[in-house]
Amino acid sequence: MSGIAKTPAWQALSALAEHSRTVHLRQLFGADPRRFEDFSLEHDGLLLDFSKQRVSADIMAALFRLWASAEVPGWITRMRAGEPINESEGRAVLHIALRDKQPRAEVKAVLEKMRRFCSDIHGGQWRGGTNEPIRDVVNIGIGGSDLGPKMATQALAAHHQPNPRVHFVSNLDAAHLATTLARLDPRVTLFIVASKTFTTQETMTNARSARDWIVAALGESAVARHFVAVSTNLPEVAKFGIDPENAFEFWDWVGGRFSLWSAIGLPLALAIGYANFEQFLAGGHAMDEHFFNAPPAQNLPAISALLGIWNTNFLGAETLAVLPYSQSLEQFPRYLQQLEMESNGKQVGRDGMPAGVSTSPVVWGEPGTNGQHAFYQLIHQGGRLIPCDFIALKQADFALPGHHAALLANCFAQSEALMRGKTLDEACRELDATGMSADAAARLAPFKVFPGNQPSSTLLLSRLDPYTLGQLIALYEHKTFVQGIVWGLNSFDQWGVELGKQLAVRLLPMLDGRQKAAGVDSSTQGLIAACQVAQKAS
Repeated sequence: MSGIAKTPAWQALSALAEHSRTVHLRQLFGADPRRFEDFSLEHDGLLLDFSKQRVSADIMAALFRLWASAEVPGWITRMRAGEPINESEGRAVLHIALRDKQPRAEVKAVLEKMRRFCSDIHGGQWRGGTNEPIRDVVNIGIGGSDLGPKMATQALAAHHQPNPRVHFVSNLDAAHLATTLARLDPRVTLFIVASKTFTTQETMTNARSARDWIVAALGESAVARHFVAVSTNLPEVAKFGIDPENAFEFWDWVGGRFSLWSAIGLPLALAIGYANFEQFLAGGHAMDEHFFNAPPAQNLPAISALLGIWNTNFLGAETLAVLPYSQSLEQFPRYLQQLEMESNGKQVGRDGMPAGVSTSPVVWGEPGTNGQHAFYQLIHQGGRLIPCDFIALKQADFALPGHHAALLANCFAQSEALMRGKTLDEACRELDATGMSADAAARLAPFKVFPGNQPSSTLLLSRLDPYTLGQLIALYEHKTFVQGIVWGLNSFDQWGVELGKQLAVRLLPMLDGRQKAAGVDSSTQGLIAACQVAQKAS
């Protein structure tokens, strides 16, 4: 069991939580006219307003003591030194090295290879099997080889190059690949197959089908001009028909969900141009330097992590809603689902014993204002504690008159409404002001009561560009790392994804008829039989 719950800092926070439950955010704002100034932090164009979190100066001080009790600074030092802090796999955790200003030699070599490749694609020097320049690029990957580059490519749509158009295919369901290929011309389409081992089932099944599509249209010899790989398994790359010279390497010290900064980011670099990709790396590096050097009270990732621990472990929150008021960041909550829940969705500590404390909340969310017409009802009046991260841009990435100010007004109004709520008296007065009868107002008023006291933070970016997106992603990476350290977890393995994969390998021959369904539970056997009947009928 994790020893963190036995520390004086943890015990102090438990005592403070008891008092906190009796205090409404309205009271905190009423008692402190300077609450925004006292509970906000600005650094390098990012503004974090956490004044609407249910914290006080005493609570923040105790959280900073928890940071020290968990020896977070020592773990940061160990990570930076390249120690194998991913202990269950015996690996270093050095995605930070991918965005260093002075990268190690092997990183520098791959970045230079990416730069030349982008130049060849953008300049038209890279030609397909019919000697035509590439107009569409399809990234085939899954998990970290898909979520990161897909999210970032959409986020930076305002910075896209005229060509190529970049597409993403991940799902084993043939509908994903088939509907993508239906819009494309094989003569001008290039595929990036992103799989470190070049054996990932979903990725390689899609890659082989894409290969068949190219061969059917252009012949076997065209494969080498229409496929490149992001992989370290050069023999399998060559067997597929890709020239190993067109394979981009990354390393076992780069976890999949932290790999966007590596050659996994190649589709992003193609979408926005390599100079912009360098700015993306620079933003991530700038956040690294801030995280490594700023004391916790002035440290954006540290405060974000500690607030999440307060909400999860002391206030009892089970979820975190991530609410970007930016359509360009539509994929960001989905990206964070993997980053946070695959990293810290565990109940076994680094020592192999039960963690003994609550760990990762369920991360979810959608862009505002769409979410306001869907699930915000539950956040406001559903009776559950749901902390929220609002993310907004001071300046729009796509400027149309009348849009951005209205968008920001909605964002700030929602966080205010979640904080303040509305009392029964206020609802009655509001209805009375409309001229409604007293009896009718009394009947309707209970439906218009909002408890409020829902904690939220608002993160304001100056704008959404490659540099600020790099900052944003690195901020959440470091937040995840800090929370894993405090909870006593190894945030860099993911054994929880293995069991389903193993069972799928066992079930496949039963489904395709090569083997009788045996040795499985009655539910699985019944489902297999039902699908076999349907296949025979078709």
